[in-house]
Amino acid sequence: MVHPVVAVFEEDALPHLDTLYRVALRLTGDPAAAEDLVQDTMLRALRAWSSFRPGSNARAWLVTILRNQFINGWRSRKRAPTGIDMDSIPEPPDPKDPDPEGRFFRELVDEEVLRAVDELPDEFREVLVLSDMEGLPYAEIATSLEIPVGTVKSRLFRARRILQGRLRRYAESTGLIAPPETPE
Repeated sequence: MVHPVVAVFEEDALPHLDTLYRVALRLTGDPAAAEDLVQDTMLRALRAWSSFRPGSNARAWLVTILRNQFINGWRSRKRAPTGIDMDSIPEPPDPKDPDPEGRFFRELVDEEVLRAVDELPDEFREVLVLSDMEGLPYAEIATSLEIPVGTVKSRLFRARRILQGRLRRYAESTGLIAPPETPE
């Protein structure tokens, strides 16, 4: 017979396994490490299930645990945090397009894009993955990462700008965006 706590945990937490795995994969960059991170997250979540408030957002709670697990051990195994010169972030290529970065992610996410996402500094990659790849709302991201909503928006803006600069030539070569016109 399944213990009632385990039954409730399974009902509320297990539907989020795919999301947790995708986030873990983007954080670790390794499928086996992502599986281990998700397993550690679910074990920690089950042990702490009594602190979960029924009716609150289980996905945000689980993503918070996963992120904390990653910070507390997984990240240091993979690499040291990298810095980025904020002045080197390029300006948008087409000021007439209100959201070229969002359009880019909606239209094309392939290995080249995922590689560029994986190379982002951790604080930008986390926000971008949760927003643009997992579709979490800003408030849920803020709760999961324990940062203000304004910080979520700022990091997402910066992450998109970095990717835009890194992927501009790739987007032109695939025909996603038109190359700049040269004067005749």
